[in-house]
Amino acid sequence: MSAVIGRRSGNRGVCAQPCRMSYNAVGHAGVYPLSMKDNSLISHMDELSEMGVTSVKIEGRMKRPEYSAIVTSIYARAAHLGKSPTADDLQALEQAFSRQGFTDGYYEDKLGSDMFGIREDDGKSNNAMFTTVRKGYLNGEFQRVPVHFVGDVKDGKRVKLAAADDRKNTAVCYGPVPQMAFHKELTQAMLQTQLHKTGGTPFYCAGVKGTVDPGISLPLSAFNEMRRSLLAELMESRKPAPVRAEGTFVPGEDFLGYGGPPIMTVSVINLSQLSEEMEELAPKILYLPIMEFDFESPMLQRFLENDKINVVAALPRIIHDSERKKISNTLFKALAVGVSEVLVGNIGHIQFAKSHGLEVRGDFGLNAFNSETLYVLRKLGLISATLSFELRLAEIRDMSKPLDTELITYGRLPLMITENCIVKNTAGVCTCESFSGLVDRQGALFPVVSEFGCRSVVLNSKKLFMADKSNAVSSIGLWAQRLSFTTENALECVSTMKRYMEQGDYVPSGFTRGLYFRGVE
Repeated sequence: MSAVIGRRSGNRGVCAQPCRMSYNAVGHAGVYPLSMKDNSLISHMDELSEMGVTSVKIEGRMKRPEYSAIVTSIYARAAHLGKSPTADDLQALEQAFSRQGFTDGYYEDKLGSDMFGIREDDGKSNNAMFTTVRKGYLNGEFQRVPVHFVGDVKDGKRVKLAAADDRKNTAVCYGPVPQMAFHKELTQAMLQTQLHKTGGTPFYCAGVKGTVDPGISLPLSAFNEMRRSLLAELMESRKPAPVRAEGTFVPGEDFLGYGGPPIMTVSVINLSQLSEEMEELAPKILYLPIMEFDFESPMLQRFLENDKINVVAALPRIIHDSERKKISNTLFKALAVGVSEVLVGNIGHIQFAKSHGLEVRGDFGLNAFNSETLYVLRKLGLISATLSFELRLAEIRDMSKPLDTELITYGRLPLMITENCIVKNTAGVCTCESFSGLVDRQGALFPVVSEFGCRSVVLNSKKLFMADKSNAVSSIGLWAQRLSFTTENALECVSTMKRYMEQGDYVPSGFTRGLYFRGVE
């Protein structure tokens, strides 16, 4: 969503967080139907341990260090000491950062509007707490490495300091020549005081040895600079040496892909988009969601019986264990009527599909962004892969294509899939079939469709259109280009297909070229 709207790819760690914005939904203005509260399982640590979980991950992308200190300390006590969080701990977590609290809805399998929230302030009210936490870790909370200093301050000679850590790493540095003391002479106690100031580093001073000649003086700032230099050198020495594989990298064989025009494939989201006219146009592949397989449908039967059309079952991107049996039964029925291939957008579904005796094609959800990914997908047994729509055409042209590659060249690109029903969370009642979509602050409408039940898929406000760029699409080695039909009716599907077959003049209003020319950050 971030990539298509603002060219900032969440897949590359620079998400612009459009889910945190307000939208108009079901007549409700200024709501936040996509803004999830942060997940928190701090109260379930004992249960997780009993289940066999041995590690917990804390996310804090782009958060301040004080936030990291607070959260890790509370979770560490729960994980290492078995201490349940206190009321003060829970309050500290919320004050550090929260969107109207936290949620454990996924863990408890309780979906609903209470899983959503927004950031209500800018955090300025928490400055006092952050200041206290910062002082704690700067003053030694994380100082765990002992270091011994040796100082030699002689009259008429450059100051010499040395340091050694617990791994026998050593560092030596030299400072200026001391001057005659006129007001306050340097003492052994002053030297020790300056060398004990190791705050903000992982080191703590475990001892100071050395001599200081009487009657001399040296700016304390010089000792501070030498101390920082010594600790920086020790820090560098402690870094593990890079472990590199021996040998020479041998890239895979270079496959340029197809040299001619790509074949046309079509995906729909329901049977009502099929028509006799579409069947007569005979797309090479029809991708149909597995749960749309109505084996009594005369229209579907026409497509199944057309030797020019390969009907492929498309799996939903999310399949819970409780849903596997239903999908599995339908896959076996599809196999019985001649369906031999399945489209998957989740790497965890590849083996599941193969276990039904079906060949596997990869969808955009596999995020095939480079040649190495395609080599891996080929090794996993896929017969084709849909490339990421975050690629530029020039990048696709230069990719090695070890298996058939497909690219979406028409349709509303899917931007986000949510486990929660957007309509129900906003209006209180599920009316997915009549829900037009979300309207952003600029008035752009983002249609929302359902995928396998009430999962909501947010689509782009503009349709991707590349029919007038056929030369560019045909020259990059693609095996197939896909027309992705979502909000279109049967007549619009046919009109679009004819345009891509150079038999019509259909042009959608307010279309986009996606990222195929401009790319992403």
